[in-house]
Amino acid sequence: MKNMRTNTKTLAILFGIMSAFIVGCQRNLSDEVEFAKYPNTPGVFIDGFVGGLQYFPFAGSKLNAFTVDTETRYAGTASMRIDVPNVGDASGAYAGAIFPDAGGRDLSDFDALTFWAKSTQAGTINEIGFGNDFGENKYMVTLANMRINTTWTKYTIPIPDPSLLTFEKGMFWYAEGPESGNGYTFWIDELKFEKLGTVAQPRPAIFNGEDKVESSFTGSTTTITGLTQTFNLASGLNQTVLVAPSYYKFTSSNNSVAQVSEKGVVTLVGPGTAKITAILDGVKARGSLSITSSGNITLPIAPVKPAANVISLFSDVYTNVPVDFFNGFYGGSTTQTADIVFNNDNLKYYSKLNYVGIEFNNPTVDASTMQFLHLDIWTNEPTSANFEIKIRDRGANGVLNTDVNTGAPTVDDKEITYVLQSSAIKKGEWVSVDIPLTGSIATQKNNLAQIVFVGNINFLLDNLYFYK
Repeated sequence: MKNMRTNTKTLAILFGIMSAFIVGCQRNLSDEVEFAKYPNTPGVFIDGFVGGLQYFPFAGSKLNAFTVDTETRYAGTASMRIDVPNVGDASGAYAGAIFPDAGGRDLSDFDALTFWAKSTQAGTINEIGFGNDFGENKYMVTLANMRINTTWTKYTIPIPDPSLLTFEKGMFWYAEGPESGNGYTFWIDELKFEKLGTVAQPRPAIFNGEDKVESSFTGSTTTITGLTQTFNLASGLNQTVLVAPSYYKFTSSNNSVAQVSEKGVVTLVGPGTAKITAILDGVKARGSLSITSSGNITLPIAPVKPAANVISLFSDVYTNVPVDFFNGFYGGSTTQTADIVFNNDNLKYYSKLNYVGIEFNNPTVDASTMQFLHLDIWTNEPTSANFEIKIRDRGANGVLNTDVNTGAPTVDDKEITYVLQSSAIKKGEWVSVDIPLTGSIATQKNNLAQIVFVGNINFLLDNLYFYK
């Protein structure tokens, strides 16, 4: 018993020493982690790059659009000079680049990116901001359509939630094309992050502040768009920026119906209705999505026609030709359009339909050898109204002419109308439609430019193509 007590006591002492040593090591490690912070350097370009910044132009842009200018500057000895190319410039179609810091910075102490800028002429910078790093772009911020003129002016791009930017690589980026076809030059100087203390009255929004109502089905996804944050600046200006979804905290009122990811992708997982809302830096965002899932659906039968016999506008089976838009939002139209992905298949969802135009006007489609237009539609709502599909060409004059009162084509444009009877539209079933390219449009199939849907149903669209 004595030996046992002695051994137990010895073990207890050893255990106590080891515990103290481990606790001490853990405390030291915690201290090291606490102090391992990224630099909070505010400067981006002050007479030259600050820190380890790099210059990466976008693909297709003018690679040498950016230079350092020691002649024209707001302050100090140098500024950033960006030469926007003319239309048709062989060296690049536009000026665009990012300026990342490969090591990353802690920007949580600042509330805005500021700079001074001027140009050789009045213009509008398409996009400018920070957070673009050619990677995840998790916290990217964009000031769209920034007006610029020939006098030095200070600009402020607010940070939607500084607390999230503890490790950010994307210090600055821009993208700008020719103004009215002509190139020009603009300069940026004193580019830095600041703590202004006057960035106030945050008003975040999703869907641009609109309360949207949609219907879909289990397994489909839709993406939250129109993500903006508006601040009132010291100048009195209400500055609105486009922000990445990771700035928001999204919430679904019913996770058994709809779930939403950090990137703003809403996935329907069961039947029912859910409402999606969001908060940005503790402030509730204007706008919402009330979405109803009608349950499971199947996809339409995949096309099997040879690609050589098809000109596709919208299908995952074929390579699609350019389409200007799938909803022209023509005057008087109430139609809304959403992009939906179901089992890796892309679908268009049209709701609140009265009429809607799809245009492929630049360029038009030469369907001279094609015989039919094909499309698949699906609705989960009963309808007593017929569904009209109109196919139009652009005429010999090369201009799409439409009567503003009747919506009918004018001048030498031709149109054919196909009527799908309401009795042929089956609730919860895919309906395949094949429209012969005959009648008045048959002689002008080489210049097709528009398809118009007219009706009173909400429907999914897939596999829209011409074929022979």
